[in-house]
Amino acid sequence: MLDRRVWRADGGRTLIGGSPPRVLHLSPAAYGRLAGPDRMAADARLTVTDATSAALARLLTDAGVAHPEPGHPDAPAPGAVSVVVPVRDRPGELARLLGALAATAPGIAEVVVVDDGSTDPDATARVAAAQGARVVRHPVSRGPAAARNTGAAAATGELVAFLDSDVVPEPGWLAPLLGHLADPAVVLAAPRIVAWETPPPPSVATPHPADASPASSLALNARKAASSIARRTVARYEERRSSLDLGPRAAPVTARSRVAYVPSAALVVRREALGAGFAEDMPVAEDVDLVWRLAAAGWRLRYEPSSRVAHEHRDAVGAWLGRKAFYGTGAAPLALRHPRRVPPVALAPWTATAMALLGAQRRWSTAAAGAVTLLATARLARGLARPGRGNSRRAVTLAAVLAPWGLGGAAWQAAGALTRHWWPAAVAGAVVSRRVRRALLVAGVVEGVADWARFRSPGDGPGDVVGHVVAHRLDDLAYGAGLWWGAWRHRTAAPLRPDLSGKGPDR
Repeated sequence: MLDRRVWRADGGRTLIGGSPPRVLHLSPAAYGRLAGPDRMAADARLTVTDATSAALARLLTDAGVAHPEPGHPDAPAPGAVSVVVPVRDRPGELARLLGALAATAPGIAEVVVVDDGSTDPDATARVAAAQGARVVRHPVSRGPAAARNTGAAAATGELVAFLDSDVVPEPGWLAPLLGHLADPAVVLAAPRIVAWETPPPPSVATPHPADASPASSLALNARKAASSIARRTVARYEERRSSLDLGPRAAPVTARSRVAYVPSAALVVRREALGAGFAEDMPVAEDVDLVWRLAAAGWRLRYEPSSRVAHEHRDAVGAWLGRKAFYGTGAAPLALRHPRRVPPVALAPWTATAMALLGAQRRWSTAAAGAVTLLATARLARGLARPGRGNSRRAVTLAAVLAPWGLGGAAWQAAGALTRHWWPAAVAGAVVSRRVRRALLVAGVVEGVADWARFRSPGDGPGDVVGHVVAHRLDDLAYGAGLWWGAWRHRTAAPLRPDLSGKGPDR
């Protein structure tokens, strides 16, 4: 089915969309496969019936302008699935997960719990035994990557579903993922990770010492109120903007796209495709590394948001910031293992030039940026015009939309890099430059408000924007700090360098 955000031009004969955005000109035969008797419907579908339609479907789905429907009669049965759960010292969370599995996936082949060096292995064993799960134990902790590999090696199913102990699968989570795996070219399918709604703790009044002064009682209450507000702000932000939640839209999974990775908190993969499995020398980002290795081997990977698995997000501010910084440290080893796949910005030469001119904040430079954009528009129009079709006017109209769209995307990337990946350098520059201070302030506010508008729920009012922007900026500060620390530890600037070639990572 075509993605609803794909722009149809020329009556649907030209499709613009995907991630990264691209322009696809459909041949008359391809158009006929998608369009009805009069026009192309908004929810146009392609039924694969032969090699030609299969090739067209592969082209559209690889480009991200169409998505396969997850239900398929040839999908593997749940009995082909072994669930692997790495855990360490979380018997309560493990019991919750195993109970949810019994309720939502009753036909699976087995559950393998890998106890990664728990201090109380008997507690883990009791919980697993109560739900009929098999336990494999590491005497000492070797990390989640090694635990997943141990579980995969012990599994007997042709498919392995990795689930972390702090997730809770929702009803119907498995079937859409298995539907994608009906395609032999797809080796991995991942659900949407949403926030688990924890029940509120009981309200218990904290007794004050009898000799406590009114001032000390007031200060204690103020600290408790501030902590409560901070936790609620973080929890609300994580509901919208968790690093694990990749959004409500289906997508292929590939580097430098809208869904560039999927987290190992929940995913299903063909066991035979795992190879060496997760990189055990990577304490963080080992899931991203696995995904990119599978994609580089020519396999397809799918993100399917109709499958939902809940996750217990952190809301304690210190632990939350620590986790964000920890994620940032993974950028350096990823950049070394997968060159050109984790740049802070990836721009075409003309958009990079235009952004540099706008960043100069001069009248002449702003005019020059406009001239560069006009030249890029004219060049794009020439490239879009199809010889012998008499469509030069349509090509100009299309280019007049796509070029500013590209410039807007470049501005979004630049603002994000300035406040996230490059913030230590930006702060240093702001100390000595008024223009850098202005750019940093504008980027911090405008990008933050735009981020709130992008991720907010329909019922969210403008009063919520301040908390979101503050949390978003703290998220960026923590991640950026971790990124620079990781770059220093690995003695590389690779995760800090922009890619200004305008080409994909494999070109």
